[in-house]
Amino acid sequence: MTKVYFATNRVDDGTAPFGYGAQVVPFDITKITFAVADVEGIDLTKEDSGTINSITDKTSANFSADARTEIISSEKNLLVFIHGFDNTFEDAIKRAAFNREWFANAGNAAADMTVLAFTWPSAGKLFAAPPHMPPDAYLTDQAQAGKSAFHLAYFLRVIAQLRADYQKTNPRGRVILLAHSMGNFALAAAVQLWFTSNVPDGVVFDEVLLPAADEIWDSFLRPAGGHLSDLPKLGSRISIYNSRKDVTMYLSTTINLSRRLGFDGPEDKTDHASYPLNTFRLIDCTEVNDFNLLDPPDATHQYYRRSKKVRTDIVSVIAGDPGAPLIS
Repeated sequence: MTKVYFATNRVDDGTAPFGYGAQVVPFDITKITFAVADVEGIDLTKEDSGTINSITDKTSANFSADARTEIISSEKNLLVFIHGFDNTFEDAIKRAAFNREWFANAGNAAADMTVLAFTWPSAGKLFAAPPHMPPDAYLTDQAQAGKSAFHLAYFLRVIAQLRADYQKTNPRGRVILLAHSMGNFALAAAVQLWFTSNVPDGVVFDEVLLPAADEIWDSFLRPAGGHLSDLPKLGSRISIYNSRKDVTMYLSTTINLSRRLGFDGPEDKTDHASYPLNTFRLIDCTEVNDFNLLDPPDATHQYYRRSKKVRTDIVSVIAGDPGAPLIS
């Protein structure tokens, strides 16, 4: 059984599986649900495996006291996960569970983590098969990600508060942020809002992992705290993973009419003044081929949880001992 501690700004919908659909709750922190999901049957050879067995400890605006105690007393590193586009609620929770087990099975104790997920209201209706992604469905998901800025910013503040208590018990414990795909679009909006409304008090994440980021490629260079430009103030180190074989990045570029961070990395990526080596790792995964690139249709967009080479690099980051930022 895999435990996923989660928060969601999906409307509680009795007609949707497990009660959460694809609509955004109002801009009210009491409407954000925090809970715990138990997922059984995760099979690392089957990416869509797993079944949500139960959802318990439902509270509003924060994790329950029991959930917080469990998280803090686990003595494991914490993995904060923000999913990408094309994920129903069930998909998002199962993916969080899969990621926890995927990293835990890498053979490094640091990667055996407690997972805390934020699931925003993606409809999970995008893929028939590339290159036939419906643009309207993509743009709908993107709009929902953008509307989630208020709720995700609040969730990040909860994580910041939790980190303070967690490190009293786990002084060597590490808090890792993993945002995949369109989760980076939601993250950018949340970070921008957070710094506009209330400047965070210090670092929240020991490591920030951004694989296949569906966010504009100059996001870190935007002025006045725009997009992801303030993220380095929240994370001690940021690892950006890109692939020019990522079919979703091709489609996103076409729809957005802009280059994407997850395609060929950030703008001016060789400029160490813009991307200091002690803060940024830029990892080109284009030539990684230790998995089936064609099955399923979005396989090249999921390399972070399909390639053992990429997993090895991510695990080295989680452990605080990354090697050279190159995978081939």
